[in-house]
Amino acid sequence: MNAAYKCGAATNAGLVENLCRGKLITDPDVRRALLGVDRKNYCQSAGAPRAYEDAPQQIGWNITISAPHMHCRALEELREQLRPGCRALDIGSGSGYLTAAMAALVGATGKAIGIDHIPDLVEWSRGNVKRDGKAPLLESGQLQLEVGDGFKGWSAGAPYDCIHVGAAPVTVPPALKEQLKPGGVLLLPVGPVLDQNFVRIVRSADGARFTETKLFSVRYVPLTTAAAQLQRM
Repeated sequence: MNAAYKCGAATNAGLVENLCRGKLITDPDVRRALLGVDRKNYCQSAGAPRAYEDAPQQIGWNITISAPHMHCRALEELREQLRPGCRALDIGSGSGYLTAAMAALVGATGKAIGIDHIPDLVEWSRGNVKRDGKAPLLESGQLQLEVGDGFKGWSAGAPYDCIHVGAAPVTVPPALKEQLKPGGVLLLPVGPVLDQNFVRIVRSADGARFTETKLFSVRYVPLTTAAAQLQRM
């Protein structure tokens, strides 16, 4: 069994500390951000008994909230692009959990935008953020949750220091690469369902080139249209 899946606990603090002990969290700011975003508020019902397991969970709309260790890996991989004042885009933001953590890291001078393509899901995610005591982030605009097409990104907030995608396109959408700042990073799963890799794409300092690195194999839900996603339910 993957060691990552042994990090579950009975509380949010216990989960985060286990992830630290397992070296899945190494950055102290990532630790602080995740201690401040209580995962139970982003599961299908507040206080869900499985909220602190280190495993993905169904949250409705035929999607999951990713396992905590995958959220940790994303935040650690993007740490340099999630400094105070940075701009981040979270595509397939789902429950709003990871976007809220990104907002904590970029601070009051930065902005974290999450998009998903099902209006009811986005409205639910806003409710999750409020239930977690973070309504001021939405009110200030430090955290923004919008209805949008993941293949197109969110051009209104571009360019971004980093973009994270929480569902897997078969190939990398060109619009996402173009919405990166020079030096920015795109992190996403890529490929068909049985052959996906978590990929890091870095835009060069002059903006002219992109360097792609495959990090490890994964299995994510596909990035698709809202109609196709709901049809599978």
